[in-house]
Amino acid sequence: MALLRQIGIEPARITAPEIDETPAPGETPRAFARRMALAKLAPEPGAFVIAADTVVAAGRRMLHKTETREEAEHYLRLLSGRRHKVHSAVAVAAPDGRVSCRVSESVVGFARLDEPQIRAYLESDEWRGKAGGYAIQGLAACFIDFISGSYSGVVGLPLHETTKLLRGLGWH
Repeated sequence: MALLRQIGIEPARITAPEIDETPAPGETPRAFARRMALAKLAPEPGAFVIAADTVVAAGRRMLHKTETREEAEHYLRLLSGRRHKVHSAVAVAAPDGRVSCRVSESVVGFARLDEPQIRAYLESDEWRGKAGGYAIQGLAACFIDFISGSYSGVVGLPLHETTKLLRGLGWH
C-alpha cells in the first residue's frame, strides 16, 4: 500500500486472493510471475484493479516466499555473494474490463554474507513471507551491492510499469 501511496494512489480496498501458486512444469520465473499477477486480478466493473506478484530467481530456480527459518537460511546462503533476478509482474484491469500486464526484471547483487549477518537477519524475523527470504526495503538493504532495474519492483510493485499500464487504460 505504501508503494501505491508513493505515486498518489489510495486504494479503496486491498484483498489477498487465494490462488494455487504451484509453478507449471518447466515454467520460467518470469512467466510464473506474469501468470500469478493475472490470476490474482479480479476485475470489477467501474473500477481500476491492480494485482501483482514478485518472484526471486537464482537462475531458473524460483525462491518463493519463505515459511520457515531453515528455508530462509538456505535462501540467504544461496544468494550470498551472487547476483539474482527479481521478476515483478503487475496486471491492471480497467473499469471497462480491458486488462494489461507487464513484467519488470531487475538484477540484484548480494554481498557475501558472514555468519553473524545471517544469524542477525534470521533473528529479525523480517524474512517471514518474503520472496527469496529477504526484504530490500528493510534490514537486508545492507546486503545489496547493486541493483540494476526497478527498486520498487524488488520491493513488490514496479511503479513505473504500474503507472504506464494505468495511463494506457485511461487512468488520470
